[in-house]
Amino acid sequence: MRITMIGSGYVGLVSGACFADFGHTVTCVDKDAGKIEALRNGVMPIFEPGLDDLVESNVAEQRLSFTTDLSEAIQDAEAVFIAVGTPSRRGDGHADLSYVYAAAKEIAELSAGPLVVVTKSTVPVGTGDEVERILRETRPDGTYYVVSNPEFLREGAAIGDFKRPDRIVIGTDDAHAREVMSELYRPLSLNTPPLMFTGRRTSELIKYAANAFLAVKITFINEIADLCEAVGADVQEVARGIGSDNRIGSKFLNAGPGYGGSCFPKDTTALVKTGQDAAVPLRIVETVVAVNDQRKRGMARKVVTACGGSVRGKTIAVLGLTFKPNTDDMRDAPSLALITALQDQGAAVRAYDPEGVEQAKGMLRDVEYAPNAYDCVEGADALVIVTEWDAFRALDLSRVKRLLKEPVVVDLRNIYRADDMKRRGFNYVGIGRP
Repeated sequence: MRITMIGSGYVGLVSGACFADFGHTVTCVDKDAGKIEALRNGVMPIFEPGLDDLVESNVAEQRLSFTTDLSEAIQDAEAVFIAVGTPSRRGDGHADLSYVYAAAKEIAELSAGPLVVVTKSTVPVGTGDEVERILRETRPDGTYYVVSNPEFLREGAAIGDFKRPDRIVIGTDDAHAREVMSELYRPLSLNTPPLMFTGRRTSELIKYAANAFLAVKITFINEIADLCEAVGADVQEVARGIGSDNRIGSKFLNAGPGYGGSCFPKDTTALVKTGQDAAVPLRIVETVVAVNDQRKRGMARKVVTACGGSVRGKTIAVLGLTFKPNTDDMRDAPSLALITALQDQGAAVRAYDPEGVEQAKGMLRDVEYAPNAYDCVEGADALVIVTEWDAFRALDLSRVKRLLKEPVVVDLRNIYRADDMKRRGFNYVGIGRP
């Protein structure tokens, strides 16, 4: 099938490359000429394991191409995906849908169809209705089938998530659209792909509800971690104990400095605003948003306490800047609030991240960036582990201790065992452990 993907960012590029790998012919469109030129030259705009090889192989097979010209890309397409950004709108926290609506208008101006128009971007309930209205108002003689098909891709594992999904949610009541979407995803399985057909508004809400629920789960175990510290319990054992209950499950029960990234902060806020507009306040989600925001900056207090009550004039080494490993995404990363709070209290910060340094440079000021973990640690008064990159899981601890001015380690991801670290002579502080 012939597919056009509007937007060559994280969702559009990964989805387009995976669809091409299924055997479809995909054209990815973006208004950023620099990004398109880079993609044509094999340079990825994001870090995602395996993506560069996937793009290269499908470009070579002439199944995947890149352009800035939507009018060319949309010709003969059977489905057009809208995969543009929906950032939080300044001032009120609602999702900014201007890019989605602009894409819909441009589609209608360039094609009368028949065309399946698929919203892949994360959008609030009712967005599909507005997309359909724009299409029909712009092109009254056009034939369009508007579908919601939210993505459930984890950064760092997106290709596997796309090719081996738990479910594929498709929001449509139209038989033709259902047939086209079924054929698009048919290569996922020799038998029956895990397709879940729903109404369009239901599909839109599923995405937000899923992210909000996971954010609640993360925030819950983080608060339990704080309670564990106060009463002398171990949050890792608590998480294992409750996660063994299949009604709860073990995923997203790792205590840490709070959630970040491109999805959870933006989507929980947008869901709260949707609930307020519908006069159905989502009190649990509202609390989660507030608790998570406070937690990130609050992690600095752990560092200050571990350093004897003050970090003024001290150098703090920070390992890990991105919101999670295997990505270069710095959006709402806990490191941003932590580093800013430490600087506010007079600390100098030296940092290292395997992929996130270039992005961090545009978000943080007065931070020294090291070329590797050991150069980051050398001469520092304390080490703080913020992101659990594999490269940080087996550090040469004897070398780390020699390089540190003081043997202080604050492990915000519980990578190391407290008893082992203390045996090695570290003043070690984890999350939710006695």
